[in-house]
Formats: sequence, C-alpha cells, structure tokens
Amino acid sequence: MSVSFALLGLLENGPRHGYDLKHIYDDTFGRDRALHYGQVYSTMARLLKNGLVEVESEPGDGPDRKRYAITDAGVTDVAEWMRRPEKPEPYLQSTLYTKVVLALLTGRDAAEVLDAQRAEHLRLMRELTRRKTVGDLADELICDHALFHLEADLRWLELTAARLDRLAARIRP
Repeated sequence: MSVSFALLGLLENGPRHGYDLKHIYDDTFGRDRALHYGQVYSTMARLLKNGLVEVESEPGDGPDRKRYAITDAGVTDVAEWMRRPEKPEPYLQSTLYTKVVLALLTGRDAAEVLDAQRAEHLRLMRELTRRKTVGDLADELICDHALFHLEADLRWLELTAARLDRLAARIRP
C-alpha cells in the first residue's frame, strides 16, 4: 500500500499533526507494520514539495506544531489513485515452486518440502483465525483477505503433491 496516498486520504477529513497521522495510520492500516515517525515526516516533506499538502503553523512552531492540510491537487491525486484498480499479482515466479523443483532435481524429498509448507500455512491460518475472532471488523476483514490467499496456496500445495511424479518425470534428465 502506498503510505503517501493513505496519509493524503487521512488528511481529507481535516488538517492533522504528523504525530496524529502516525497514530491514525497505525490504528487503521498499520496493525502489523506501524510507521516510524521519520517515515511520516519524510513522506509529508515530499508531499509538501510536490504541492499535495500545505503546512498550517500553530503558535509555538517547531515540527510538533505543524499541521498538514491536503491541497486540491492532493485531493485529486487521492481520487485518481482510488479509482485506479490494483494490478493483480500472480505468483509466476514462486519460491515454493523453485524449492519443489530443486528438491526433485537434487534427489531430496519434494513431498517433505510441501508438507513443511502446508504445516506452516496451517499454523498461520490458525493464528489469523484466532486474531479474527478476538479483533474488530478491520481485523476480521484483513484476516479474511490473508486466509483466502492461504487457502489458495493450500489448494496449490495439494495439487502439486498429486502431480509430483509427473513433474519429476518431466524435469529429471
């Protein structure tokens, strides 16, 4: 996700200090990957330079007293970004596929590679399911997204396990 667009979008509801932006971002989007203050302020400096935000100073000045406000150009950029669909990212260069093929090429047990990965997927799915049940709606939606991807991976693992003999026959000299 683009931190720049997220911070700009948060400013559409009104001017905010960098400190406030960081906390709102972390609470809303960064539950597993919080922003560093330096990232917030460097992003805001870049947005300021590009004319997408402006600074409203308050008495006392100093970096903690700057309030950032989105400009019309910033609103336009956020609107265009939100209308633009994200490119689906197929896993055509899968590290897991590479491990399976290398296992077959080197005489290792490819089924063992798949089993270890399946166990790790199931462990993470249990963790996400637990988080989903104790979290709020945002946790529920974020975890569902991850769980659906993990389910697709599990289907691939099962399909690949069923085709290991065919794959081995094809790639072994």
